[in-house]
Amino acid sequence: MAVFTPIELEDISQWITQDFDIGQAHAIRGIHGGIENSNFFLDTIKDGKKHEYVLTIFERLTAAQLPFYLELMRHLANKGAPVPKPIENKHGEILFTLKGKPAAIVTKLPGLSRLQPEANHCALVGEMLAKMHLAGKDFPKVQENLRSLAWWQKTIPQVLAHLNTSQKELITHELKTQEEFFASGVYDGLPQGASHCDLFRDNVLFDPKGTDASDVSEDQLGGFFDFYFAGTDKWLFDIAVTANDWCLADNKQDLDPMRLDAFMKAYQSVRPLTKEEQASWPLMLRAAALRFWVSRLWDFYLPRDAQMLTPHDPTHFEHILLSRRSL
Repeated sequence: MAVFTPIELEDISQWITQDFDIGQAHAIRGIHGGIENSNFFLDTIKDGKKHEYVLTIFERLTAAQLPFYLELMRHLANKGAPVPKPIENKHGEILFTLKGKPAAIVTKLPGLSRLQPEANHCALVGEMLAKMHLAGKDFPKVQENLRSLAWWQKTIPQVLAHLNTSQKELITHELKTQEEFFASGVYDGLPQGASHCDLFRDNVLFDPKGTDASDVSEDQLGGFFDFYFAGTDKWLFDIAVTANDWCLADNKQDLDPMRLDAFMKAYQSVRPLTKEEQASWPLMLRAAALRFWVSRLWDFYLPRDAQMLTPHDPTHFEHILLSRRSL
C-alpha cells in the first residue's frame, strides 16, 4: 500500500500512549504496494512483549464512508472470520484523525502471501469467501460498492483520450453491455450482501504449517485483509473479482481449469450458486474485468503523488476482459 502521508515514530508516540491501551509505539514503517491509502506496520511494546498492528491513513475515503468498512471488519472478526479487527481507543472509537485525515489501527494477521497460488490455495480462498459472505448476512450497514457501474460511467470518459481506437471500442462496448446487464431483472434478483470486492492474491495471507515454508501443500488460510473497497454488492461479483485473479492460467489472462474448479467447488460446498448466478457467471466475469481495467487506467494516466507508489499495468485487465468476452 502506498504512502501519501509520511508518518514518523515521533508523530504518533504520544498519541498511541495517551489514546490507546496497546502499549508504547516502538517502530513504524511504510508498506510498499497498493495505490489507495497510506499504510504502515506499527510495532508496540506492552508488558515487555512486542505487538504488531497496521495503521492506515485514508486518502480518498471520507470519515462518513469509513464506518461501513471498519464495522464490517469488526463484525466479521467477532464472528470468527480471519480478518483484521479494528482497535478501539480509550473512548471506544475505531475511527480517528491523524495529520488532518481519517485513520484507523487494525490487528496484523499472521502468515504470508502466495502470489503463485496452487489449486489448494484457490480452494481455501473459495471456502472462506463463502463463509465470509454468510457471516456478513446480518451485518446491518449498507453501502454501495463505490467502484461499480456509476463509477465506471463517470471514469471511462476521463481516460478515453489515452486509449487507441480498438481500446476505445472495447471499453465503450463493454460498458454498454454491462449497463444492460445491470438493468436486467436477472441481475436485480442475484443474492447480495457485504462483499470484499478486491480479494486479490496480495490481500490474502497463508500460514505455512510444514517445517519448510516453501512447501505450499500444507498451507492454511491466515486471513483476508484490505477491506477498503468493500461494499454491498452481488456476491457473484465478489466471486468473479476473486476468480479473475486467483484462477488465472500461466498466460496471465485465461482462466486455469484446475484452479477455477478447486475454487468454485470449495465456494459452493458452503453456499451453492443459484441457477440465476450460474447463468450470469460469464457476464459477471466480464464486469469484474472491466472494473479493474477502468481502475488501472485511471491510476496509470491520472496518478496522484505518493512515496513508494507504482501504478499497475492497465493492459493486464484489458487482456483479461478480452479473454472473458470469448467465453
